[in-house]
Amino acid sequence: MIMDYVRLGNTGLEVSPICVGCMSWGDPTKGRPWTIEEDEARPLIKQAIEAGINFFDTANVYAAGTSEEITGRALRDFGNRDNIVLATKVHGRMSEGPNGQGLSRKAILQEIDNSLRRLGTDYVDLYQIHRFDPVVPIEETMEALHEVVKAGKARYIGASSMYAWQFSKAQYTAMINGWTPFVSMQNHYNLLAREEEREMFPLCDDQGVGVIPWSPLARGRLTRPWEESTKRSETDAFGQNLYQESDRQLVEAVLEVANARGVPAAQVALAWVSANPVVTAPIVGMGRPQHLTDAIASLDIQLTDEEIAKLEAPYTPRYAAELPR
Repeated sequence: MIMDYVRLGNTGLEVSPICVGCMSWGDPTKGRPWTIEEDEARPLIKQAIEAGINFFDTANVYAAGTSEEITGRALRDFGNRDNIVLATKVHGRMSEGPNGQGLSRKAILQEIDNSLRRLGTDYVDLYQIHRFDPVVPIEETMEALHEVVKAGKARYIGASSMYAWQFSKAQYTAMINGWTPFVSMQNHYNLLAREEEREMFPLCDDQGVGVIPWSPLARGRLTRPWEESTKRSETDAFGQNLYQESDRQLVEAVLEVANARGVPAAQVALAWVSANPVVTAPIVGMGRPQHLTDAIASLDIQLTDEEIAKLEAPYTPRYAAELPR
């Protein structure tokens, strides 16, 4: 297929409607035993580029920086930097002692340089705050990010996983001071996690902010029968807290729709996410070639009203206190 590119929010930046999530690779001894190593990751990155995908998302904390290193080397070898949209993130702990994490001016200016060194590039296209930092004044964070952009180290800035009021506060802080605003929101969204539809999605829609959801396949839950497990599901402590037994009915609905269509469940689950007009590009982790094949194939699936109703019917809304951030 010929890749049709889309604009990221109200910006002029053109991205593929699928973003490759780079948390899938890195040194497995650095905290995530399910990550694949460089020799397995490189063919996947090459396959993505050859398929027309130009959007890659990583973070400084992924496998202690080794995801950035692998991603940077592969993109240099297989891609054209001018065509690639490279995103990374800052917030998590990268060193012991004070100032080793968070969104202070010191941490941001230090970590952008560290990320650029690991990625082997002199700029990233999208620099995102991985979480909201309640300790640091938002003015300090937004001004530091503005300086990163003005220094040419990032083309745009984005945010991830916070409450709508926090995101709005950050945006208006930037606006009233003439600083660079966020152009994207990377949040948790899939058939098992739809709470962003309440406030964050309407805010992003109103303000022209691009939405690039993480875990659109619910860490693989939406791709297989509920009872089946993987190495990741057995060792991913964070992921084990995201979903609950009542989600089984939703997974069964996805499998029923997929079986009726004769396609893998992943394609149906991704098609549902992409069908939301607020969504720019779901971020899809890839550990095998089939993951990329399913992601691209999902772009051609148009779910019927009846299928959408079947997929959404079992959802149970959750209270804010239940949601991981």
